[in-house]
Formats: sequence, structure tokens, C-alpha cells
Amino acid sequence: MEEAAIGGHPNARHNLGCIEEDGNEERAVKHWIIAAAQGNNDSIKALMDAFRRGFVSKDDLAAALRAHQAAVEETKSPQREAADAYVRKMRSP
Repeated sequence: MEEAAIGGHPNARHNLGCIEEDGNEERAVKHWIIAAAQGNNDSIKALMDAFRRGFVSKDDLAAALRAHQAAVEETKSPQREAADAYVRKMRSP
């Protein structure tokens, strides 16, 4: 998993944060900030929870939210939106 995280896989980075959460909250937060900056939604949720518990500053959370939004915007395209619409249509009864 560490190799995947180092290679830029946001879910692996998020999972490393979850593993670190029990013993090293500061390191977990660093993993989640990186994953959030790569567009990982679960890391935003984890950071918001850590903020509520006092492990993340307001400024760090705001910076992570801005980086997350920028990553999400960067991946938007008409083709992706059409594919998402198609998948939603196929999944609905």
C-alpha cells in the first residue's frame, strides 16, 4: 500500500492515514491532506472529523478543501460527465 501511495494513488494514501489514525494522528492528517489534494472525498471527511476533534487547524482544513476542489475541477470534462450520466442511468431501476 505504501508503494501505491508514493506512486500517487489517493485511496492508498487515505488508507495509510486510517492506519496511522490510532497511534499517530499527526501523521494520519498529513496523509489525508495529500489524498484530499489528489481529489479523495473520504480524506475530506476524515479531515473534517479530525478538525472537530482538534487535530487539524482551521487554516489547514481550508487549504485542504481548496486543494481538493482544484483537483476535482481539474478532472472534469464533458466526456467524464457523459460517462457518469450513462452509469447513473444504467444503475437506476
